Amino acid sequence: MQGKGVIKFFAIVLTIVCIYQLSFTWVAHKVEKDAATYAKGDTAKVKAYLDSVSSLPAYPVLGHTYQYCLERELALGLDLKGGMNVTMQISLAELVKALSNNNPDVVFNQALVNATADTKTSQSDYITLFVNEYEKLNPNGKLAAIFSTKDNQAHLKYNASNNEVEKYLKDEADVAVKQSYTVLNTRIDQFGVTQPNIQLEANTNRILIELPGVKDPERVRKLLSGSAKLEFFETFENKDLYQTLVGIDNLLAAKTKAVAKDSAKTTVAVTAKKDTTAAKGGLALLNKVEKNAAKDTSLGGKNKLLAAHPLLSILSTPSYQDAQGQQQLRPGPAVGWALQKDTAKVNTYLHSPDVKASLPRNLKFAWGVKPLDKTKIFELYALKLSGAENGPVLQGDVITDAQNDVDQKGSPEVRMIMNSQGAEKWRAVTAQAAQTKEAIAIVLDDNVYSAPAVQNEISGGVSSISGSFTIEDTKDLANVLKAGRLPAPARIVGEDVVGPSLGQQSIDAGLMSCLMGLLVVLVFMVAYYNRAGTVAVVAVIINVFFLMGVLTSLRAVLTLPGVAGIVLLFGMSVDANVLIYERVREELALGKSIRLAVSDGFKHALSSILDSNISTFLTGLILFIFGSGPIQGFATTLMIGIITSLFCSLLISRLIFEWMLEKGWDIKFSNPWSSHTFKNANFAFVKKRFRFYIFSGTFIVAGIISMFVQGFNYGVDFQGGRNYILAFQNKNATVEDVRGAIEGVLGNGTLVKKLGSDKISVTTNYLIEDNSTTADAKVESTLLESLNKKAVTQISKKDILGSQKVQATIADGLKKSAIWTVLFAILVLSAYILFRFRKWQFSLAAMIATAHDALMVLSFYSIFRHVLPFLDIDQSFVAAILTVIGYSINDTVVVFDRIREFLNLHHAKTDEPKEVINNAINNTLSRTIITALTVLFVLVILFIFGGDVLRGFSFSLLIGVCFGTYSSICIATPVIIDFGKKDLR
Repeated sequence: MQGKGVIKFFAIVLTIVCIYQLSFTWVAHKVEKDAATYAKGDTAKVKAYLDSVSSLPAYPVLGHTYQYCLERELALGLDLKGGMNVTMQISLAELVKALSNNNPDVVFNQALVNATADTKTSQSDYITLFVNEYEKLNPNGKLAAIFSTKDNQAHLKYNASNNEVEKYLKDEADVAVKQSYTVLNTRIDQFGVTQPNIQLEANTNRILIELPGVKDPERVRKLLSGSAKLEFFETFENKDLYQTLVGIDNLLAAKTKAVAKDSAKTTVAVTAKKDTTAAKGGLALLNKVEKNAAKDTSLGGKNKLLAAHPLLSILSTPSYQDAQGQQQLRPGPAVGWALQKDTAKVNTYLHSPDVKASLPRNLKFAWGVKPLDKTKIFELYALKLSGAENGPVLQGDVITDAQNDVDQKGSPEVRMIMNSQGAEKWRAVTAQAAQTKEAIAIVLDDNVYSAPAVQNEISGGVSSISGSFTIEDTKDLANVLKAGRLPAPARIVGEDVVGPSLGQQSIDAGLMSCLMGLLVVLVFMVAYYNRAGTVAVVAVIINVFFLMGVLTSLRAVLTLPGVAGIVLLFGMSVDANVLIYERVREELALGKSIRLAVSDGFKHALSSILDSNISTFLTGLILFIFGSGPIQGFATTLMIGIITSLFCSLLISRLIFEWMLEKGWDIKFSNPWSSHTFKNANFAFVKKRFRFYIFSGTFIVAGIISMFVQGFNYGVDFQGGRNYILAFQNKNATVEDVRGAIEGVLGNGTLVKKLGSDKISVTTNYLIEDNSTTADAKVESTLLESLNKKAVTQISKKDILGSQKVQATIADGLKKSAIWTVLFAILVLSAYILFRFRKWQFSLAAMIATAHDALMVLSFYSIFRHVLPFLDIDQSFVAAILTVIGYSINDTVVVFDRIREFLNLHHAKTDEPKEVINNAINNTLSRTIITALTVLFVLVILFIFGGDVLRGFSFSLLIGVCFGTYSSICIATPVIIDFGKKDLR
């Protein structure tokens, strides 16, 4: 074997890298275990402990912090570990106000306030409530006078009736909510979360979002709630605002003193008591505050300082010491520094009516988006309002694209590209600022991201946002700008930590069944292939290690169906070993030595292994490029699994065999009972092909009719449903208890998950197609009735804390995307097979066989929907059908490869092609059956022992693999014959 040294080197490097990547999970778990030991069950103490150690070294030798390790551990999905649950409210009040061009009409604005209050008690939509309130306040009022603005006149005439205006507002609100849903969906996809759940509440302006494995809630809040309102402001200098802050401090101190003396008449102007020493370069007041704070650290001393200097005791003025040791004001637009815990208090002071009345009209304060490096101190910036509307000098709607990049020093930044109008305005603004080296603040959603001093005029419309950013920061910022501005502001109105949706018993059952399935495959390989089987076992174990290491490095989020899919992938990866071993057995039967047989076995099996795996990899690549959500997650795992499987099967296995041969070991490739299995098989597959055509055709036609007549059992993912938040009287009620009580009554598509520490969420599609007025009450009564049959799940109506209808998680766009992606994948695979096999008949056969398998599975799900209640079409089914397609292509290509070989080697002019092809099928029958068995062993165990959660997923794979194996032999090959005619000679 050539290149042993190179292979060993790569294996060692990959091993070290995987150990390193997986070690973050071990370190993070160790810190969390220490926190649990310290807290003794107190969740608040656990959080406080983890917060306190987040920035401390936790990784041995390398000294990585706990936070660093936490961000790089193997993330588990909502079903296994939970994540973050966010409810977002689209602010339709602000949308309506914007559509009116911020009309100052008193009645109009009061109607908005009243409608907002009504939403808390009414089931009507916001626009209806607003129109009702306006007509109540002004019975003869015309809404067209408010909304027929210059921007809206194309859609709304000045003499439109109130009903027409109401319809217009509802249409705009509907578009805004759907656009917000799309924007948030895009942002989350770019955020990198695997398999998020995003649901739009029916007939409301709320969006429910679940993010599995999220470790940084603050980052999520910024990403989701940002409306992408980008603005550019001129700024005041620190020295220009110092006296203003001193005046505010004096005003607040006087008010405090007045309250203490119960004298409401004492007032002080902002400019009173000017500290004239500041004009001379000194900072007497600042020095005094700092000295007093340093001298007296007692509680009484702090209270005294706070009373004397309410603002400047918590907001420091940025300063530095000059060469003479004197305090000087730091140049720039940052006018204050405050600890994170004090920023809310500073905001209260600055937004108080007295202070706002005394500030310059063109002054606006804004905080920096991030604390100063390695501190919890935030900068306060002074923005200069300009123009007739007292706003920014440039709006962010001129941005046409944004990309995360690095500057010349290698620091992360965001590069912005402006349209021609924005580029010209930006050139003029920067040219003016460059004359005095003034700063321009770049503000997104009222947070200052960067405020660089302008050195030169910037032309061409390409600019950068830079600052103390990480790569993740610039990615998020670019994503928010690219994903688009929310048409209406979205506020986070609720958030919870979501517990594992499966419950611990289901998780344990699922993981245990996965381990059992893997163990059965390994035992079977040893039993069937003797000592050679142990090599396959070692290769599979190494493959597990490599795959998990790579998935961890890519920050993949692992779900229970994902775990099952990985185990299935291992069953499929044994296929390469089976191909090699069957070839070695053929070489041994020809009388070759064991060393030569092993060498020739690897060589002759290489073509089949590469063709089958490349075709499957192409499937994954296409799904990854054109798919989204769960499709991309599946594709990522599939592609990585193929690469690691090939590395282990072709290279690691070969190294082990070489080592065993050098040691002189007696390597056997079969046991007595398995040595002649399928050796003289001679089944008439080709002759009986029309029977197979009739069976498949009849089944598919029946399935298509069933799809139109009775459809499918759609899960909540596809159909939507009703969501209930429940608080149980028995605090020991578990997710398994609730699922067991309601699933038989409300259907198998019901989703149950832990919400926070004391609530359980139930989402069901029971009676979702019933649009009658009594449907909601019937579902609720059925839910209560089923739960009250068990003592542990006793509940009353008052224990239902909230309920709402939710739309499908998998939107129509995703369904269409999945269908088109699969169809495109089939076409590309057909093109690859045409390139490799040089005959269009092989390409057509592969296309027909793949479509056949998908249709057979769908037909089965529709025909038997009432017989087998666990046949639900949900996200897991999407993953399963994609797996079936990958398996079918893999299996079909291996059979094709042997047919091509037989046609080339054993095909004389006098030979009948049908006989040659039939012999080729029988010759590869051992490999086809053994591979199918290894996969079926895993699936049967998952189906029997995996619990309710994996039952539907494993069953769809079970029938899919059966159909895939059947089509490779009985459908794809006959198609080659019937369309080949004389071309095969």
